[in-house]
Amino acid sequence: MNSELTPFVSFVSSGPGDPELLTLRALRRLEAAEVVLYDDLSAGPLLDLAAPGADLVSVGKRAGRASPRQDHVSRLLVEHALTGAKVVRLKSGDAGIFGRLEEEITALAAAGIGYEIVPGVSAPSAAAAAAGIPLTRRLKARRLQFVTGHDVTGALPGQLNWQALADPGAVTAVYMARGTFAQFAAMLLRAGLAGDCPALLAEGVATPQQRLYFETVQSLAARLRDCPKSEAPTLILYGALAERQA
Repeated sequence: MNSELTPFVSFVSSGPGDPELLTLRALRRLEAAEVVLYDDLSAGPLLDLAAPGADLVSVGKRAGRASPRQDHVSRLLVEHALTGAKVVRLKSGDAGIFGRLEEEITALAAAGIGYEIVPGVSAPSAAAAAAGIPLTRRLKARRLQFVTGHDVTGALPGQLNWQALADPGAVTAVYMARGTFAQFAAMLLRAGLAGDCPALLAEGVATPQQRLYFETVQSLAARLRDCPKSEAPTLILYGALAERQA
């Protein structure tokens, strides 16, 4: 490590966890890294791509588990960058979507540290591809919207636009909603969405634990009410979804 080098951080999007879905730039940054601060969902085979001898630092967060505070993660990122090491911040999915990216780049900017963002395959794109369906449909689903299913306390976020979320002509991707989807679905039905609206529950996409469940909003809410916990990362799609072809 050379402290005379200009401090710099590469935010690398790891996609859903399959190394074959990394971009070439993401792979190159991992192979050159001296320090990798990685999310829990970016562990496993992805870390095998890092340079031999690289310092691998877990800073991941998982619902229901003890996790490092965001200010601690940002501080670690700054401290490692200031040593002059080649630092990669490995984030799951696409780093810019519900990835707490803004807090970390704000911390780097305050410390005068440069950065780049390497985009990646988002969870909705990966889930739809795994299910063999498009995310949008000509004349039927002209709008795609992403929303988080829980706030910093783990509860359903307040002040969501339920009319927009209940639009049957949109496809909606709901992140981190396993524990709140029963309540989420009740609000959708109250806003006018039909209970038989198609829905897809995607667990552990692009990993050996992948499971896909084709449901309706109402039946999925019942499934998750009865079985709200899972170790696998979960994404929910609902709305004007295409049917999977046999």
